[in-house]
Amino acid sequence: MGKKKKHHDEHVDEAWLLPYSDLLTLLLALFIVMFAMGQTDKAKLEQVSKSFQTIFAGGSGVTTQSGNAIVSNENAGSSSKMSNAQIETDKMESVKKQLEKEIQDKGYSDKVNVQLDKEGLEISIQSTVLFNSGDATIVNGVTPMLNDVSKMLLNLNNNVRIAGHTDNIPISNAKFRSNWDLSAMRAVNVLNFMVNAGMNPNKISTQAYGEYQPKYDNATEEGRAKNRRVEIFVIRNFPATTAEDKNTGSTN
Repeated sequence: MGKKKKHHDEHVDEAWLLPYSDLLTLLLALFIVMFAMGQTDKAKLEQVSKSFQTIFAGGSGVTTQSGNAIVSNENAGSSSKMSNAQIETDKMESVKKQLEKEIQDKGYSDKVNVQLDKEGLEISIQSTVLFNSGDATIVNGVTPMLNDVSKMLLNLNNNVRIAGHTDNIPISNAKFRSNWDLSAMRAVNVLNFMVNAGMNPNKISTQAYGEYQPKYDNATEEGRAKNRRVEIFVIRNFPATTAEDKNTGSTN
């Protein structure tokens, strides 16, 4: 008789058991931690749960411990930006209201315009308030109002841009060769006044546009008077959101 062939038992590869057991261990540890936290603070449990959901969904896998709460880095950064923008908007809104009251008290409501929008806070002052015709020297009568404006802006840690504008009637005299010269010197004189009143010279600058950025029709005397202006613009450090823009406004 021939010898019977011995059958060797097939051994199933059991390597998959190791990662599977590791996964079960991790899940058990996770549920134990979540259960323990849930017994003391359900809010913490919900926070941790959301964090792990973000990780398993492929989102930001990095979390930070802040006090007793675990917060996603991405969410924390977004909240910080929103908070800074809102704080800045609130400050500008407060200054805007103070300016409006000051302008009204001094009787300049028809010649000074204040606007707050997503770009920043703008104070537009008609030149007749600040200067004599064809001149760039600030008149003495307006210095108290301009001084108060300067003091109010000290509460804002923002860059300030001062822009000079004229109408389209050419000027040529012993002091100024063109409307550009006139608008530039008016902006510089307002800058010097505000710096002397306490404004940070590192955060303030000037621009001169002459007649080339009119907001009103130069065909009428009223339009030309409004185009002769100096704009003091406080530039936002943080972009405003759409929701914040709805809360802003202007006064004529």
